[in-house]
Amino acid sequence: MRTTINLAEDALIAARNVAQRERLSLGDAVSELIRRGSTGGTRGMKQELQPALRGRFALLALRDEVVTPQHVRELMEREGI
Repeated sequence: MRTTINLAEDALIAARNVAQRERLSLGDAVSELIRRGSTGGTRGMKQELQPALRGRFALLALRDEVVTPQHVRELMEREGI
């Protein structure tokens, strides 16, 4: 079913993270998150640590490398941005 909804920014970030991690469309990810919330479980989805949200930004795990502008450019090229 097609509908339009307004999401808080942190909810959109969470849904996009689930969509990317589980290789789902954004709509399917939102549906799955609603189902999880209504049942209180993770229902068939991978058990992984979610990045914590602080304000509008997800906090990622500490990495053993410095992210350089070259890293950013490579990622942008790979993602088509």
